[in-house]
Amino acid sequence: MKIMESYTILPFSFSRFGINQMLLVNEAGDFYFLDPPNFSSLIEYHMDTSSSAFKDLKSKHFVTDTDIEPVIDLISTKYRTKKAFLNNFTTLHMIVITARCNHRCNYCHASSEDIKAAGWDMKPEVAKKVVEMIFQSPSQNIKIEFQGGEPLLNWSIVKEIVLYAKELNKKCKKDLEFVLCTNLTLINEDHIAFIKDNNVLLSTSLDGPKDIHDANRIMRNGQSSHKNFIEKLEFVRQHLGQGSVSALMTASVISLNRMKEIIDEYVRLGFCGVFMRALNPFGYAKSSYKQLGYSTEEFTDSYKDTLSYIIDLNIKGTYFAEFFASLLLTRILTPFSTGFVDLESPAGTGICGAIYDQNGDVYPCDEARMLAKAGDKKFLLGNVMNNSYADIFLGETLQNIIANSCVETLPGCSSCVFQIYCGSDPVRNYADQGDIIGHRPTGSFCKKHKTIFEHLFKLIREDKQEVMDVFWSWITKRPIGLMKHVELSGQTIKN
Repeated sequence: MKIMESYTILPFSFSRFGINQMLLVNEAGDFYFLDPPNFSSLIEYHMDTSSSAFKDLKSKHFVTDTDIEPVIDLISTKYRTKKAFLNNFTTLHMIVITARCNHRCNYCHASSEDIKAAGWDMKPEVAKKVVEMIFQSPSQNIKIEFQGGEPLLNWSIVKEIVLYAKELNKKCKKDLEFVLCTNLTLINEDHIAFIKDNNVLLSTSLDGPKDIHDANRIMRNGQSSHKNFIEKLEFVRQHLGQGSVSALMTASVISLNRMKEIIDEYVRLGFCGVFMRALNPFGYAKSSYKQLGYSTEEFTDSYKDTLSYIIDLNIKGTYFAEFFASLLLTRILTPFSTGFVDLESPAGTGICGAIYDQNGDVYPCDEARMLAKAGDKKFLLGNVMNNSYADIFLGETLQNIIANSCVETLPGCSSCVFQIYCGSDPVRNYADQGDIIGHRPTGSFCKKHKTIFEHLFKLIREDKQEVMDVFWSWITKRPIGLMKHVELSGQTIKN
């Protein structure tokens, strides 16, 4: 018997979720939980079009029983919003000011050099060419991020780049932003004065309480890195304000069972959030991974447990975000992309961010530069002293990366229910598996992100009001108390 189709099913992905639910996600990122009997009715065109489930699916553009063209137009608009990061092309430009550092962190991805080493500083002529290259980007938004080593060891070049970029921007009129990534331990009043005058943002690293921080982040002179960090953090805040510094942590094996202590240290020191970053097998971390590393499962178990602890802190009245979860939740619960370079499709490498090494070599991401320092220059795009903007950013190397990084066409990704929220990391695939596409079921990138997505959707499915309030407070960067005040006034921010 021929089935009379009374509605049209629009494209979506699906997966069994738990024992008695199916998770459906459409091309624009709208999602819906449906029980198996209703799912069977849906795909067999037997669903009652007057049912509440059908009406929900229709409102989220999984089905339509009216003219399809306006619905396709709406989905297309949402999809374009998700992919809006492509409009800008390269926004983030990371510059390695020097490879020298006064730390020798045991997981250092950049394989830093000794503070007295020669030949590892960016020269003025290279810095000028880098800035000129950056301003050829079509993006209206330009973020220049100073990296190392420790950038303060080549401070004169930091200043030259800031001043030259601001000079060029008088004509280009881009939205220009500067970020200095520093361990803080060398910062002084002269640095502070320039940073304040030129609105330079500060980003630093904190791995937790003293014993954890000192064990991971080792100063070459034998001093306590944590003690120096705390002193300089207080110094910076006295001059620039409480919220003037953001911090990032990297989890080594000694961190995983002490994540709650690490969070408590962040809270104690007045930070408003943390990005729980897993160890990457690059630089020094690669050679010492057996001592420092852990399995993907160990990290995700620790992540989920710590996320619960952080959520509870917020419920009890302490605003403190987990920034990676916040990025993913923004992708899941809003129409917007986050511009997070490491999780885009096509890959953000090169087209969202690029890094300029101290000698002028250009790479699509920091991990590609780390591979090059270890002797593998597969992802070298060119050099600012020898190649044009077109050579570097329109060349075969970057085009090959992008062509092989669209999750919509990749094996294992094309049918994944989390595809629209996720992305690809071809350089990590190459480092882990020797291939830029990689094998999803065994790749650490896919394992980690799929597990975290599943956990976040589990929390969303439970729909506990206090947990959802925390999630929306992170997305909107508002404490729960302020959110509830806004909602009571009739301006519900969730809409």
